[in-house]
This record gives sequence, structure tokens and C-alpha cells, in this order.
Amino acid sequence: MSRQTLHAAVIGAGAIGLNHIKGFQQHPRVKVAAVADTSAERAQAACEKFGVPEAVADYRDLLRRQDIALVSIALPNYLHARVGVEALAAGKHVLMEKPFATCARDAARVVREARRRRRVLMVGQNQRFAPLAQTLKQVVAEGKLGEVYYAEGLWMRRSGIPRIGSWFTRRELAGGGCMYDIGVHMLDLTLHLIGDFEAAAVSGQTYNKLGCRGLGNGGWGSSEIDPGAPFDVEDLAVALIKMRSGRTVLLRTSWAAHMPETNRMNVKLFGTEAGATLSPAQIYRPGGKDYRIEELKPRRPQVCPERMVHFVDCVLGKAKPYVPPAESLAVQRILDAVYRSAATGREVRLAAARGGR
Repeated sequence: MSRQTLHAAVIGAGAIGLNHIKGFQQHPRVKVAAVADTSAERAQAACEKFGVPEAVADYRDLLRRQDIALVSIALPNYLHARVGVEALAAGKHVLMEKPFATCARDAARVVREARRRRRVLMVGQNQRFAPLAQTLKQVVAEGKLGEVYYAEGLWMRRSGIPRIGSWFTRRELAGGGCMYDIGVHMLDLTLHLIGDFEAAAVSGQTYNKLGCRGLGNGGWGSSEIDPGAPFDVEDLAVALIKMRSGRTVLLRTSWAAHMPETNRMNVKLFGTEAGATLSPAQIYRPGGKDYRIEELKPRRPQVCPERMVHFVDCVLGKAKPYVPPAESLAVQRILDAVYRSAATGREVRLAAARGGR
């Protein structure tokens, strides 16, 4: 590929969209050419803040532009798959914000379209890119923990609902609550660290105990509030995931819960030779009369910690997606199973993935 500048467009000018713009602008080969948002005021503010030349109300205007090669999607969850398919069909390389979609069927449509169009597709699971997460991934791959047979992913907030009445707290727009918002991060990261995305069975439970009473409201999220909208998503969820390999993963997440800490976020790995956690970043192993605790010091990252820069490198052929679409599709299948199990009160068996998922 020649050294010409690649033009990118960001669809959605909320907080995550601004993060996308900032990330793109760290790559020397990219120019953010336009921002799309249904709010003209929000789109224009983003353009003025980051020096982007054009703001549009209809994202389809950007998809028709031949000069735009890259598109990132920072929209409410229910729009992810639809806009992703449209962007890929228009010949764009696409980075999508998490969650991939609101059901695995829609996520699979996006993957198929990317394959058909031969375009780069990546879900922006930013937790994978953190330097310490990349270091722990290397430690596990080197066998330092032995066989990792059990893992826990945890992200719990005491009062962190992204504004009650926003699209985040409405099932028709978000698809789910804390599991889709922050639980998906820890699910993806935990499976990534152990290198296993083949789930065999899932048991899940979801709760809506505080948000429906107006409790646990956080100070972030969408500024567009409908005070009359129902809070009909979960504010706490747990899942037990049995992998085909015999490993087990426990996932816990909450937006609102009565707990001493304001925020707890961690991954714990249990291996035959040692254990490890990300927060604190430590390895635990037998040694002498007691256990040795070793600090996990960041190594040189395997990929750029800025996900947008990495995505551009993938488009340029300099890297392969650190978040392969097949793995994101596997995560979506597990999320579907969590909600299905919670609704039925039964364990959900998952069919083996076919054709590389």
C-alpha cells in the first residue's frame, strides 16, 4: 500500500466517539475526515474540539464517500450490527464499539459481510490492549502458570449506572445492562488471557434490584434522558461458563451493588504451577516455607496499546487484528446464553462452533 493518508469517519459523537477520534489521530497515516451524529450540536462540537473538517447528521452520507476508507461505530448497542453491515457493504474497514451486537445472529451477519467484502473488522475490546494485560497474556502463553484450569473475571460498581433513563438502561436500545456495558469487557479479557473461547455450557443469573428504584445512578453516560423510560435491564449479573476444554470461568458484574468499594475490576487466573491477578498485577507460586508473591512488571507490548492505531495498522497490512471477529462472535454467543439461562432458570448448552465460528 502506498504512503497516502487514509481518511476515517467516526459515527457517533458521544464520549466513546470522541475517544475514537482521539485514537485515530495518534496514527500518522490517518486523517479523521468527518463525524456523523443525529445531534448537529454534538457533531459540530466534536469537530471543533479535534479539528475535524466536516460534521453530518446522516452517517449514510459518509458511507457513500469514496475517499473514506475506515469507519468506526460508536452508537447505541442496537445499531451496531446494522450500521456495521452497511459500512462493510459500502467497502469500508470497520471498527465497532462493544458489545458486538445484541444477539449472536446479528453479529454473525457482520462477520459474514466482512469476509464477503474482504475488509478488516474488529470489535474495540480495549481491555486487551492494556500493557499489563498484554504482559499477563505472554506469561500464560509461556506456560509460567502451568495449565490454567479456572479463571474469574470481575467488574463491579457500587453506584455506576450510566444515567437512569438514558439509552443504556432501556432494553430496546441497549439489549442488556451491566453485562453488555462492562461485563463484556471482563468476559472477553478473561477468555483472551486463557486463550479459550469454546464454551460448552452457560448458567447465568441477572438482577434488577436497585436501578428500578432510582438507586445507583452514576455521573456518566448519555446526556439524553427520558425520565419516563423504564429501567428494564439488569444492574447485577453473574455467569458460570464451562469450556469445552474442561476449564471453568466465573464472571461477575454490576452497575449498582451495596459493597465497600466504589469500583472493583480484576481477572484472576488459577494454574497448576502458579496463579495470577491483574489488580494487583501479581503472580503467586509456591516457594520456600510460604507462597512467593511476584510483581508483574509490564513488558514491551506485543501490539500498540491504542486500539485505533492498531486497527489502522491492520488495514495497512502491518498487523493482524488483536481482537479477531471469530472471538468476538464467540463472546456474543456466551452473552446470549447468559440471558437465556437467566430467563429460563436452566443451564444453556452451546453447540460447537462451525467453520472458524
